[in-house]
Amino acid sequence: MNKTRNNVYLVLFCGIMGAVAGSVIWSFLKVMSVGIHFLWEWLPARFPMPFYTVAVCTAGAALIGCFRWKFGDYPEELDTVMAKVKTDKKYDYSNMIVLLLSALFPLLLGSSIGPEAGLTGVIVGLCYWIGDNLSFARQNAKEYSQVGAAVTLGVLFRSPLFGVFAVEEENREKEIIKLPGTMKIFLYGLAATAGMGTYMLLSKLFGAGLSALPSFADMQLVLPDYLLLVVYIFLGCLLAKFYFLTHTVTEKTVAKLPPIIKETVGGLCLGLLGTAIPVLMFSGEDAMGELVAGNFAYAPLLLAGIALLKVLLTNICIQSGLKGGHFFPIIFAGVCLGYAAAILVFGGLSGQAILGFNNATGQAALVFDDVAGHAAFAAATVTAALLGGIMKKPLAVTVLLFLCFPVKLFLWIFFAAAAGSYFLSMGTKQ
Repeated sequence: MNKTRNNVYLVLFCGIMGAVAGSVIWSFLKVMSVGIHFLWEWLPARFPMPFYTVAVCTAGAALIGCFRWKFGDYPEELDTVMAKVKTDKKYDYSNMIVLLLSALFPLLLGSSIGPEAGLTGVIVGLCYWIGDNLSFARQNAKEYSQVGAAVTLGVLFRSPLFGVFAVEEENREKEIIKLPGTMKIFLYGLAATAGMGTYMLLSKLFGAGLSALPSFADMQLVLPDYLLLVVYIFLGCLLAKFYFLTHTVTEKTVAKLPPIIKETVGGLCLGLLGTAIPVLMFSGEDAMGELVAGNFAYAPLLLAGIALLKVLLTNICIQSGLKGGHFFPIIFAGVCLGYAAAILVFGGLSGQAILGFNNATGQAALVFDDVAGHAAFAAATVTAALLGGIMKKPLAVTVLLFLCFPVKLFLWIFFAAAAGSYFLSMGTKQ
């Protein structure tokens, strides 16, 4: 009887927790949106000044440095949050306001990060607070924290399955998950539905705070696309290697700087690069939408350079203390590199006949070439290999990229993500 009652409490509470998580995420993103509009549109329009971006980023980063010096090294990265849940069976929630503000400030400043790391820490902390303060929830605190993390990622990326796979592939060991498989899936689904529903309702009523990733149009694959798949995977792995290289270099460089100075230096780098190339600032989903809408306006070498600089700036921001998640900016970098490769190869073939396949019959046929279709396929596979190499979670990468790429690319996205994960893992072991 007590077990049945506890299970009922668990189910009801996961639904409520999902709705609360959706509300917290919407509120946070709405405040972020209003703050960004004020700082980067309203204020400079009324009080123009030279080198505004450099001044705001440098001064703001110095203030963030003071905040971190006073309250601690927050927000923590997503991997750190999940590692603490796994090893410590605990997450510190003693100062939730500090967690929220530390996640918000770098985003307002235009740091090349996403909101997922800071918000995951907030929701996981809230789950453990509930477990410590409500007796019926105490024995399931670990499960609540996992469900909360999955809901956070699912709502932010508009992909509930991504949240589930990101958490499950992170926690392959069974010691942290004691619920039956069917029960666990049900709780994930219930919480994700409640979270997504609450977020969508609030966004419909009051407006969303974060733009969704853009959708790529359907395309007809042709023989050269399949032949170039190996090249695209290689480019994604190469960019993942560059990510880890710049991560190590920036970490060692910044470690030599004292507190406050390192944040200020990071802000100065952000301001200078943002002044020279504005699309490098912020998380990248808006810039990616502009890229998809007008990709032919960009030279391929410029796109490749933007991809490298975006990865570099993301690591500079994270290592210098202007911290957050890396998923959004890394996706933008992968799309840029994929577009660069496709335009470089196919840019002169638009409108020409090329060997492809009839979707209805599956037979070879001559079709008119479409550079946008090549670019979408290249972006999907390069980004999948890149994320697979960084995350080492092919299933999570696949369901995440369903958000913007056609479902027909499922096999190729999964193959590229698995290849990226394999080759980068092999390099790490060596």
